Amino acid sequence: MARTMDSAFAGTLGELKRSRGVTERYSSCFLEVLPVSGAAVSTLGEVLGTETVSATDTMAARLDEIQFDVGEGPCWDAARTAAPVAEVDLQGRGALRWPAFGAAVHGQEVASIFAFPLHVGGMRLGAVDLYSRDPMRLDDRQYEQASAMAGVIGRHVLSQAISSLDADADVDSPYSRRVVHQATGVVLAQLDIDAEDAALIIGGHAFAAGATTMEVSRDIIQGRLRFVREGGRIEARR
Repeated sequence: MARTMDSAFAGTLGELKRSRGVTERYSSCFLEVLPVSGAAVSTLGEVLGTETVSATDTMAARLDEIQFDVGEGPCWDAARTAAPVAEVDLQGRGALRWPAFGAAVHGQEVASIFAFPLHVGGMRLGAVDLYSRDPMRLDDRQYEQASAMAGVIGRHVLSQAISSLDADADVDSPYSRRVVHQATGVVLAQLDIDAEDAALIIGGHAFAAGATTMEVSRDIIQGRLRFVREGGRIEARR
């Protein structure tokens, strides 16, 4: 049985990796693997702004919107701590944990709620919220599966944002590509990460700064910008 479940998860994860830009899959994939009632994916904070990216149903979207409005809840905690958050008893203990959020969802058909962070290389982007109409817990394997899917989704969301930012920039010229590739190599060496993550770090910083990846890459190559690890996070230094 466990082998069958692992095979189903592997299939869903593989399909998710190929689904960049298919935002409805970002939430629906969780329902294929986990015994939850609904899921939503949201961006939070200054890097990508605060909004729902994908939701399986009206309740999942509403739970996101309530948390945006009151400024507290599991998605905020997961994004802030870069760690999963769980509350099996949302209507009881959860109301004490998040008073404003708890009051807003009082009496709703939501018994348990879980949140998993979206982050890339220490850049905190948002969270995935999962809810259940009935009280439930996730086991260790399910936490690992949800975290793995959230990791893929975080990369997709950031990649889409970077592509949108640079849509009108002349990033296809040989010079632009050369600068970006050189900067990727510098960041790769600074942080000891792979090239794909280094490119996402550059693009994410560009998005947050309102610049293009080419502009940020030039700053990196010319020594005006570098990245360092600090307290488990990746910080930009000028």
